[in-house]
Amino acid sequence: MKVSEKIEQAIASGTPYFSLEFFPPKTEQGLVNLYDRIERMARLGPLFVAVTWGAGGATAQRTLELCGMCQSVFGIETVMHLTCTNMDKAMVDRALSEAKSAGIRNILALRGDPPRGSEYWTACDGGFTHAADLVRYIRSQYQDYFCIGVAGYPEGHIENADKDADFAHFVDKVKAGADFVVSQLVYDHELFVAWEKRCRENGVDVPIVPGVLPIQSYQSFRRLVHLTKTEVPEELKTRVEEVKGNDQAIKDLGVEHAVDMVSKLHAAGIMGVHLTTLNLESTVQRVLATLGMAGSSSSSSGISRGGSTASLGSQQALRSVAASATTASATVPTDSGLLATKRVWDDFPNGRWGDARSPAFGSVDAYGAMLKFDPQGASSIWGRPQTVDDVSELFARYVSGEIPSLPWSDEPLLAETQRIRDELLRINKLGYWTLASQPALDAVPSSDATYGWGPRGGYIYQKAFVECFVPAQMFPAFLSRLQSASPRITYYASNAQGDFITNAYSSQSDTENATAVTALTWGVFPGRAVVQPTLIDKMNFLAWRTEAFQTWREWANMFARDSSEARFLCGTADECWLVNVVDNEFKNPDAIWEMFR
Repeated sequence: MKVSEKIEQAIASGTPYFSLEFFPPKTEQGLVNLYDRIERMARLGPLFVAVTWGAGGATAQRTLELCGMCQSVFGIETVMHLTCTNMDKAMVDRALSEAKSAGIRNILALRGDPPRGSEYWTACDGGFTHAADLVRYIRSQYQDYFCIGVAGYPEGHIENADKDADFAHFVDKVKAGADFVVSQLVYDHELFVAWEKRCRENGVDVPIVPGVLPIQSYQSFRRLVHLTKTEVPEELKTRVEEVKGNDQAIKDLGVEHAVDMVSKLHAAGIMGVHLTTLNLESTVQRVLATLGMAGSSSSSSGISRGGSTASLGSQQALRSVAASATTASATVPTDSGLLATKRVWDDFPNGRWGDARSPAFGSVDAYGAMLKFDPQGASSIWGRPQTVDDVSELFARYVSGEIPSLPWSDEPLLAETQRIRDELLRINKLGYWTLASQPALDAVPSSDATYGWGPRGGYIYQKAFVECFVPAQMFPAFLSRLQSASPRITYYASNAQGDFITNAYSSQSDTENATAVTALTWGVFPGRAVVQPTLIDKMNFLAWRTEAFQTWREWANMFARDSSEARFLCGTADECWLVNVVDNEFKNPDAIWEMFR
């Protein structure tokens, strides 16, 4: 069924409704555990679910697989995101054909991530430069088969300073053939209500659903606001800052704010909301339960098994995957197997450093997640590197605070790095190009303004670690030092060709094992089990390797293809190693630096 029709039915009946958004997990175990999670969340009664699409089709296969599961196995009306950034006509045709074969009737047509530079931006054959072009193309090829949604920006698109022109482009996009609109994330209900009124006054008569992301963690909130430039009410900013060191308090505030916002939207006559889940469960469940909306939408009677137009072969394949999901869900760490435990086992993900089995692993802070500079802007900050010394100088300038970003990090270093800044500056000048690091801590109070987190009355512990690129000519000697310091030092190393070296053995074997996990941060709190929010293992290290090396190439694409800068950056990506070094002796905070010389 078309989503626009379902929304119109809900509005006509006066029934509040909601939809949920998921993204394709980075790991196979994350995907399996997401299937288990979606099956439970389907019982909350979403009107539909949406699945995101990676820029340039990076997640195409996994997006299609996840959409097929939601539509054909879990029986939830599914909206597949589709972007036209770096997608040629053949890729778009293939995605639409496979979506139709899976019984998917709903597409959210997007332009996708902004270009990394003129060399990197590739309009599709047929002129798919903007989302409106994609909408027109889908209409021309499939007529009314697909229900097409588009994105709306209540605050205007961040790339267009002319907000009136931006709004005119939005209206044109809707009139190109859109059936519904999902807005960008908003944290101010009044802003959305005013924008929705303006849309109606300018002839936009299709359903408009506000996008809401309940605050899940301080870091994810801060980063998303930084990237999207979303307006946040001052009162909410203040309250977030007051509890930023207490993960549970942040989640509680996120639930409170989301409930308040949705209630005010309902009072303004806006009956629906699109909830971005970040692949997490408990916060969304709490929001809906508090609002009395859990089970309120049209699918609330349970998981429907009928109505799909997927082929029999597709159905059988998807059911096979669902069966494997049931078996593999045993990989979720639980104490009792109770439903409540399954909802919250990964409730405090830590992005890049979380549990790679979690569906939410790496939800916001991928390396190079957004290279939002044009070539001129990038060159003004990062220069035009042509030698190893140029790169070393660039990283050193970032560590010292002279420049605000790197291709791998769009924000300055965090305050906790101040303790090790001098050593970071030294090793970057030597050619160890650091991407992530933390100092060792031994029983720091959880109330500490810089390093504290979690409930008061606890203590925080950390092992020192450094993750860095190491040029090929330096790697053999560096590896030898790491091996000599084993087992005090745990290391993971890989290159762009896929070679992998580690000494992280399981306790049962002398050979490298994917299940060997090293805790990097842990907290001890009154009346609670030990909490380990930060860890490293083979799975989460390798999950980021591809993006880490791909960022070199995205940077290279900001220069002319045959330039010395592009050749140097691509060559460096091919030759250097990504290395993660952990010093397990956290009571000796300076020992790790002996490895870097």
